[in-house]
Amino acid sequence: MTHRRAVALMVLVTLLWSIAGVVTRHLEEARSFEVTFWRSAFTALALVVGLSALRGRAVWRELAVAPPVVWLSGLCWAVMFTAFMVALTLTSVASVLVTMALGPLVTALFARVFLGRRQTRRTWTAILVAGLGIAWMFGGEAGGGSWLGPLVACAVPLAGALNLTLLQKVGESAGERPDMLSAVLIGAVLSALAVLPLAWPLQASPHDLGWLAVLGTLQLAVPCLLMVRLTRELPAAEIALLALLEVIFGVAWAWLGAGERPAASVLLGGTLVLAALVANALPALRRA
Repeated sequence: MTHRRAVALMVLVTLLWSIAGVVTRHLEEARSFEVTFWRSAFTALALVVGLSALRGRAVWRELAVAPPVVWLSGLCWAVMFTAFMVALTLTSVASVLVTMALGPLVTALFARVFLGRRQTRRTWTAILVAGLGIAWMFGGEAGGGSWLGPLVACAVPLAGALNLTLLQKVGESAGERPDMLSAVLIGAVLSALAVLPLAWPLQASPHDLGWLAVLGTLQLAVPCLLMVRLTRELPAAEIALLALLEVIFGVAWAWLGAGERPAASVLLGGTLVLAALVANALPALRRA
């Protein structure tokens, strides 16, 4: 796979991730923890069907003897699937998004410490500028709420950075590699089980279940499997940096699909993020 195609697929991943906000605006009864439960449950169901179709019974044999790294990656996925929604119940969306902007920085640090990978000055500059762009977008709204919400939200970039590092380490290892796609299934099941007591009693209408099935399949299952594959093509820091596009796309979807017009600060901050991503990608595209 060429670098250009890998970047294009990662942009598609972030585009699919970003539909969560606009889809939840169309829910009637389901709220907070129930949304998380159904989304994770539908993700697990989609993965069971998809992985079984691709690999048959071998999926279950491999899962039964999966090494610890697969289960650790699955735990990371579960934390990411769950902590975002829990944080939203404790603080504002703005606070959560600003906290998640730490992802590229943490990922670059983990790649340096655990993989011995040096980042270029261009990448560090792009991470800084993109982080400032996110902070500018939501900084005016991020001050409210208690400290607990942002603290819970910190679990998302930390778990994401650890997961990317694990996936890249496995992808670079010699010999037989474990099936890391199964880790996404493990994460979805763990997330659904963790929030079920908080989501009970379930109140989602048939209308809601249709939208939540879209979230489980198109917004989580498909893009997460793609991202696992892309860790063999792109550095972890670059994946985390491109993942910031989820915020930009999410704002655009809310504008187009729910009539939530972004403020001038959001447009300016988004421009900074896009400029940082383009500046970081240009040299590789020129080489290609």
